[in-house]
Amino acid sequence: MSVLESRRALFIYLAAGASFAALAARGLLVPLYAHDLGAGRFEVGALFSVSTLAAAALSLPSGLLIDRFGTRRLLWSSIVLFGASQLATAMTNSIPLLFVWQIAGGLAGGAQQAALFSAVTESVPANRLGRSMGWLTFSMQAGFFAGPSLAGVALALLNLRVDIAVTTALLLLAVPGALAATGTRQTQRGLALMAPLRSLLGQPAFLPVIIGLVATTLVWGTVGAFLPIFGREALGLPSSQVGFLLAVQAVANGLARIPAGRLVDRAQHRWPIVFTGVIVWSVAAIILGHLDGFWAPALVMVVATPFMATAYVAIGVVFGNLSAASTRGVTMGAYGTVLFLALGTGPLIFGPLVQSSGYATGFTACAVVAIALATVMAAMNAEPLRRRSEIPLPPATPGT
Repeated sequence: MSVLESRRALFIYLAAGASFAALAARGLLVPLYAHDLGAGRFEVGALFSVSTLAAAALSLPSGLLIDRFGTRRLLWSSIVLFGASQLATAMTNSIPLLFVWQIAGGLAGGAQQAALFSAVTESVPANRLGRSMGWLTFSMQAGFFAGPSLAGVALALLNLRVDIAVTTALLLLAVPGALAATGTRQTQRGLALMAPLRSLLGQPAFLPVIIGLVATTLVWGTVGAFLPIFGREALGLPSSQVGFLLAVQAVANGLARIPAGRLVDRAQHRWPIVFTGVIVWSVAAIILGHLDGFWAPALVMVVATPFMATAYVAIGVVFGNLSAASTRGVTMGAYGTVLFLALGTGPLIFGPLVQSSGYATGFTACAVVAIALATVMAAMNAEPLRRRSEIPLPPATPGT
């Protein structure tokens, strides 16, 4: 990588960390705030779902906008929209209005996800894509550590509404990345969708990796959606300790990303990495539903989360490589669409079980479905991302 490419990538990683720190702080504070306003378990899960479904709705259009106008413009727009929705959340005490601002924040998150992934794939050579995805997702997980940690500490001094408003300032750290992102347009034509989408759908690796992504995200998203109030109600933790629990998970997630990137770059087959990640985290989700206190859940998360982290790096590289057969923005938009759809539908499907039968039942049912989907992916004997369709990747050089 050239010095310019390295510097640009570094600023993009910083933007990813800052954006996801604000997102993670919101993920902790909004459920607690809604719970204090009288929202039930299902409503708390639905607040998470409407945000992620809104992100899914905008992910593919975001990819088209990136291809038409460049990454920089979309990244700036998403940062402004997310910040505005965060401040609006802090100023309302109405549960219906919380849903409105969650939708706005979700739209911004969908655009941000597509923009950040597209920015990285533009900035690095193909044979370093796994490591770059590892650094990008490490930065995101560093944000997931910093956001809940800062928000949890601040709760000792501030109330929830003020805390939500104050954590919006984390977005200021994303400004250098927004400035560094390229304004390159992938196409000068209109917002054409069908040709690049048909090219993407026609690749043999696409269906297996989609199934793997759904399996991975269904169980990850369902547990994540309920984790703040699960920590308060089932684990018996105060709000500040719930924030630290999320931070512990984020540390385990982030530290796994760099070695995960190297592992994925060197792996001859990628689907076993995804399969293992789903199985281990699904078992962890089942165990979590039967625990209480802080240390036992923290231990389960520290052990299981790196497997899931490695699965996500493998899936991200898959989509990065698939982009050679279509436009980059559309491919990453498709990735975001499936990711956010799976994140959003999990709490809606299993939320009623959590509401009526408890966390253990809901988490277990979700884990069983995820394992079944992962088994289908494995049965297809998919080798999703060893090479780009039509353009082979050069072999990794030992020690690089």
